[in-house]
Amino acid sequence: MHYTISKTAERIGLTAHTLRYYDKEGLLPFVDKSANGARVFKESDFEWLAIIECLKQTGMQLKSIKQYIDWCMEGDATLQQRYDMFITRKAEAERQIDVLKNALEKINYKCWYYETALEAGTINVHDKTLNEQAVELLHKNSKHDYCD
Repeated sequence: MHYTISKTAERIGLTAHTLRYYDKEGLLPFVDKSANGARVFKESDFEWLAIIECLKQTGMQLKSIKQYIDWCMEGDATLQQRYDMFITRKAEAERQIDVLKNALEKINYKCWYYETALEAGTINVHDKTLNEQAVELLHKNSKHDYCD
């Protein structure tokens, strides 16, 4: 089955403009063209597009994605480069996950902080000079498992 650029864009959640830009940047050498020069996408192209989007989500620059595509087009002689690239991408994705986990911990703390203040009707509930028993009671009564 073949797809127009519009149908392809719709199916993968990008714009036709983005696909044209990718083609202009050399990211789509696998895409066939009709006699009149229109891009004609085939089913196998969707896996290529998925990996391009995956790499973009890890923050990889388009020029580096193009390098990967070029290596793929070269064949088995570039297997090591492709493997090394994915090891690097994996490490970057894991780093990003750690950054987001740390951010989520801070956000969860602030959710607890403000929820507790709302329940008490004042931000002063977090004042260390207040009665520690009252603060402990608020912690125990909290319905959420937030990180401190």
